[in-house]
Amino acid sequence: MTDRTPQPARSRRLFSRTSWPEARFLADVLRTETVGGGLLLLGAVVALAWANSPWGDAYTALTRWVPWPGGSALHLDLTLATWAADGLLAVFFFVVGLELKREFVAGELRDPRRAALPVVAALGGMAAPALIYVGVTLAAGGEGLRGWAIPTATDIAFALAVLAVIGSHLPQGLRAFLLTLAVVDDLFAITIIAVFYTDDFSLLPLLGALVPITVFGLLVQRRRTWWWALIPLAVTAWALVHASGVHATVAGVLLGFTVPVLRAAKGDRHGLAEHLEHRWRPVSAGFAVPVFAFFAAGVSLRDADLGAVVTDPIVIGIVAGLVLGKAIGVFGSAFLLARFTRAQLDEDITWSDLLGVALLAGIGFTVSLLIGELAFGAGSPADDNVKAAVLSGSVISALLATTVLLRRNAAYRRIAEAERVDTDRDGIPDVYQRPDA
Repeated sequence: MTDRTPQPARSRRLFSRTSWPEARFLADVLRTETVGGGLLLLGAVVALAWANSPWGDAYTALTRWVPWPGGSALHLDLTLATWAADGLLAVFFFVVGLELKREFVAGELRDPRRAALPVVAALGGMAAPALIYVGVTLAAGGEGLRGWAIPTATDIAFALAVLAVIGSHLPQGLRAFLLTLAVVDDLFAITIIAVFYTDDFSLLPLLGALVPITVFGLLVQRRRTWWWALIPLAVTAWALVHASGVHATVAGVLLGFTVPVLRAAKGDRHGLAEHLEHRWRPVSAGFAVPVFAFFAAGVSLRDADLGAVVTDPIVIGIVAGLVLGKAIGVFGSAFLLARFTRAQLDEDITWSDLLGVALLAGIGFTVSLLIGELAFGAGSPADDNVKAAVLSGSVISALLATTVLLRRNAAYRRIAEAERVDTDRDGIPDVYQRPDA
């Protein structure tokens, strides 16, 4: 007898496979971010080793060195560590801006049905850690509440680097989910930084920043990619946003938003946003983020009271938020969305896979360290504890994700081998040419 049980439509499946062009783009991003994640980890390890070595004072002196001490009039009398956080991370957030616009115009987020899952998961994955952190700090007297946003961030480079090592054959739909989740997470993190961590706000420089940003936008909209014009405009916008009191990395996002995504003509291979992303992502992942990690992760434990650090409510709140909050928020949001919409997981994916990815979202390195500095001040005792907590929480999340995902790696390998079949040898795997793909 023929089975007439209604089957869910492809659009009703969570983590379904994306289109072939989107899959190729995703593969390029994963390769770059995986290398960048390895360099980020290297920078953090070198910083930790140096800060806790007999030459730790030299590391501290380097981070506090002010290259241009006469720049106070322009708010540019910054230490090397601050230049890394405010300056180099602007490159990272420029790439994030390009990535966000591309996702909303031509990527996963252009379709409300496909966008619902990563957006809801990102919101849940930020709300749960924040609530856990607030609960822990309130129970201990309320000190440290200003750091509520520290465990809400996911580090895309670090997470993808771990994923590449432990789950090289993860189904493409789940990889796309992690990337899109991290992009949406970055959007909310940028908003949090701009709204909640802006001190001494000055409106005039911010209004002034709109001038170079507008000129930059007009040039890129006309495909005028003259480096000698765009880079000075970007630097001017960055300096004015920094002088306004808003964190200067917001300038990178705004500049990224001005770049057009769609191709200007049919003969163009890529849109300008994708072209600039290919050009600047290696700079961001290979230089800007690892250097920031080097200056941000060097917490010294030589004279620290480890008992006091471990029992500090800030530390407990951050670790619990990253390890438990992220997993509960991401996994729980996706589960509830599936329950209430009656959607089903894609045929290649199980709920244990999603749990592994939810645990990976607890790797909150780069943006978490940045928010920690903004919340408590760079070099403060609380900031040192924040660094220790972020590092600990991220490592624990990575180890738990490894435990979960390694068990599925053999199944991933079989799926990947089936997807590589190209019987007609046209360069496109057969799985992307099925009627339901």
